[in-house]
Amino acid sequence: MASRLLWENIIPGCDPLDDGNPICFANGIFTGTPVPVGGKFGLASKSPLTGFVGDSLSGSWFSVALKRAGWDGVVLHNSCDSWTQLFIDDDRVQFNDATYLLGKGTFETEEAIRNKLGDDQIRSCTIGACGENLVRYANVTNDGRQAGRTGHGMIWGKKKLKAVSVRGTHGVKVFDPKTLNQLAYDISKSAQGKDTEKYRVYGTSTGLLNTNKLGVLPTRNFQEGVFEDAELVSGEYLDRHHKVKVIACAQCPIACEQMSLVKTGPFAGAMTGIEYESLFANSSNLGVSDIRAAIKLITIADHDGMDSVTMGVTIGWAMECFEKGVLKKEDFASEEHPEGLELHFGNGEAAVAVAEMIRDQVGIGKLLAQGTRIASETLDKERGTESYKWAVHTKGLESAGYDARSLKTFALGLATGTRGGCHNRSAAYDPDMKGETNRLTVDETRGRVASESEEYAAVYDTLPLCKFIRRSFTGKADRSGAWPAIAKLINATTGWNYDYDDVDLIGTRACTIKKAFNIREGWTEKDDDLPWRWKHDPFSKGPGAGTVVTDEELAYMKKLYYEAKGWTEEGLLPKELLIKLGMPDVAEEVGV
Repeated sequence: MASRLLWENIIPGCDPLDDGNPICFANGIFTGTPVPVGGKFGLASKSPLTGFVGDSLSGSWFSVALKRAGWDGVVLHNSCDSWTQLFIDDDRVQFNDATYLLGKGTFETEEAIRNKLGDDQIRSCTIGACGENLVRYANVTNDGRQAGRTGHGMIWGKKKLKAVSVRGTHGVKVFDPKTLNQLAYDISKSAQGKDTEKYRVYGTSTGLLNTNKLGVLPTRNFQEGVFEDAELVSGEYLDRHHKVKVIACAQCPIACEQMSLVKTGPFAGAMTGIEYESLFANSSNLGVSDIRAAIKLITIADHDGMDSVTMGVTIGWAMECFEKGVLKKEDFASEEHPEGLELHFGNGEAAVAVAEMIRDQVGIGKLLAQGTRIASETLDKERGTESYKWAVHTKGLESAGYDARSLKTFALGLATGTRGGCHNRSAAYDPDMKGETNRLTVDETRGRVASESEEYAAVYDTLPLCKFIRRSFTGKADRSGAWPAIAKLINATTGWNYDYDDVDLIGTRACTIKKAFNIREGWTEKDDDLPWRWKHDPFSKGPGAGTVVTDEELAYMKKLYYEAKGWTEEGLLPKELLIKLGMPDVAEEVGV
């Protein structure tokens, strides 16, 4: 819904920082109901990182407050003349002065708003210093969760929007409360079983040792897929030495967020929730084996409103630039470090200093605040270098924590994904890592598998439901188990009459509207590409040693993917397909 609202409300072709780029919120249909993990909202704008669709999800009490206020969606146009806090108070809307909030971190801002308005039930989406300072990958934060990856915080900062706050005082009505309560109870009970145990105990960070074992753990800016000190930055190590509390999102019976605290050393007191994607980017990817430095880096990102994945990958790119002599010690000089920094892989203290420079837009922080695509293009133009070869992004979005050189189906999913290098929108790493495909080779099934796994993920993202619940329907994480159960949830909530095929169609339509948006914004087949490193620079060790995804392999898989989607050979959308999907207006604009 957020992506559809963006399609309808943006001025096509506008710069992401122009007034023509709206901020679009959309609530899920299960928000505020007993349905487990259904308390998420979508946020969409044109991404300043990619120039394409920037769609994010966040699970929190903000979405519940918005639902209780009677809002299913919100679209914000234009920008503010001065710093503003938007307050939705049931059906009343106020634009309040936000200058007293400037300089405050994301969590501080939420608390300050509650104190100012005298109500601890008010929930807010906020930006921190990174949004105020226009870091290109700044986040929007709410209740300790982030609508991240695609630069929403920069858009809010440019519009001088410091926060959106909501007070909702109404109830949430559903069509069949008795049936919905029973369905929700059964799923919640199942979600306490073995299929979610690893998330409940260790959180998502438990995956780090597995990716290392498979040889796909990004290490030293994706140079290798095996990290020799993986044990020291694993979810299990985190659990034993740093975890202080476990937190759940709204409506969640699983509770996977591991609040972790640094107890000793120069970063003592740093504390935030740790997820796998944030952890890889700021530990193995930087060659950092001191998990305390990784926690500090993620704390900076979370408290100051910056995407921790893009931040870590960008610092990793800068570290490789330093190691290769492209950047010098003096390039990292600042008032705090007048002689500069030696940004070697493994130097956690230097990485923390650079993260603060990015946040404050100081010195080289101004360059690194742009992300790896713009930073590498700028550096190469200025110095005649080739740092783009180790800038690991897809469409401008830094890649997720699964090195796709030896995950061929996932490589295809990343290359063709509308969001860029995102593991959430393409779930194609799953069949590769579970052995359902031969992850080191290419065959005629890859287009279908990548397409189906993408649309499978889109169903969960569109409702939205957290994917960690996927095995709690029948014990099988596939359509046959989940779709009938999801149809029953939809029907009991809304009174609609959904069946298996209707649920399946959700994913197809969701992927299609995002694809259509990108086409209208200038996408071409050449944009469906992979980082140079993944195509030319093979691993030297681990199970995937010697593998890359060649241009020929990628071209072949893209052809299969476009065919599986029913698109043209160039990856464009046929008019008849869009009309069949109920999108005649979209067909008129981008259909061929």
